[in-house]
Amino acid sequence: MPIAPESHGGSAVLVERRNGVGIVTLNRPDALNAIDMAVRRGLTRACRDLEADPDIRTVLIRAAGARGFCVGADIKEFRQVESAVAARRVAPDIAYIDAVAALTKPAIAAVHGFCLGGGFEIALACDIRVASPDAVFGLPEVNLGLIPGAGGTQRLPRLIGSGRALDLMLTGERFGAEEALRLGVVSRLAPSREALDEQALALADAIAAKSPTAAAYVKEAVKNGADLDLAAGIALEKTLFTLLLTTEDRMEAAAAFREKRRPVFTGR
Repeated sequence: MPIAPESHGGSAVLVERRNGVGIVTLNRPDALNAIDMAVRRGLTRACRDLEADPDIRTVLIRAAGARGFCVGADIKEFRQVESAVAARRVAPDIAYIDAVAALTKPAIAAVHGFCLGGGFEIALACDIRVASPDAVFGLPEVNLGLIPGAGGTQRLPRLIGSGRALDLMLTGERFGAEEALRLGVVSRLAPSREALDEQALALADAIAAKSPTAAAYVKEAVKNGADLDLAAGIALEKTLFTLLLTTEDRMEAAAAFREKRRPVFTGR
């Protein structure tokens, strides 16, 4: 997958737009894509730009370099935190995670190698995670006298259950790709590192070919419904289903079925 010249946050985050898919590349391979200010700003801008682009239907977040997706925060920045005032400046800065989570378009993380701390939290903010066999996950903040600070304590328990999440966060233990698949942290496991980008992009392409409105409503129903009781969640689902009945995309799907062809969705 080629790296595009379009950059956000200097060269720390790169963006390519291809056939309805926005490909975001974390690009600090020499630092194992550690999260510094340039990455935070770049990822925030990239996600907001792709969200606003009507031609983009799916977002794929990947990372440059052979060794890892992202090892989390750049420790050099934490060494500079020597006062409560400085700590307050660093601690709330999770706009980059919020920007990923705020995407109404399906977001996929393609994870290889180390995916730790804030890097894991970036992946958790995505809707779907695909991993290569060499992927290693973990939230090791407890080993540094900290806790996950970019959504990890909230998203991981919702994904795999509080007991298993607490086990991982309280021990700071790492786990591999097979265990991630078993736990449900990832939904697909590529056969090799070389096949990861191809498989993740194929998934992004497949989703981008669907009705973007229907895809957004699926995401809204699942994400918002998770915070509702069952009756309210089903009511939300019914409302969204009803809204889709009169869309041009729904009519196009019906026509394509009758005519035995692939539908061409426009998002209307």
